[in-house]
Amino acid sequence: MEGLKIKATPKKNSNVLMHMAGYFKDQLSSDEKAELIEVIELYRKELIPLIVPITLVNHYVRKFKQPYLADQYYLKPHPIELQLRNHV
Repeated sequence: MEGLKIKATPKKNSNVLMHMAGYFKDQLSSDEKAELIEVIELYRKELIPLIVPITLVNHYVRKFKQPYLADQYYLKPHPIELQLRNHV
């Protein structure tokens, strides 16, 4: 319940996403890194919904078989059908 008291913000979510991006620093091409950072930054500025960078990170988790990130509830906290992250 302590964790639920902390309000999620674009800035905090962006920080988490940047940490996750660090797990791929040796696997991503410079183009892929630039795209991921750009998408995270667009989310931080509230120009795109959170689902966009989450989807890209999930793609890299599957592509590079990153087991630690695959087990994180942050990437899949609820059933996709609820569409809770589809807002700007």
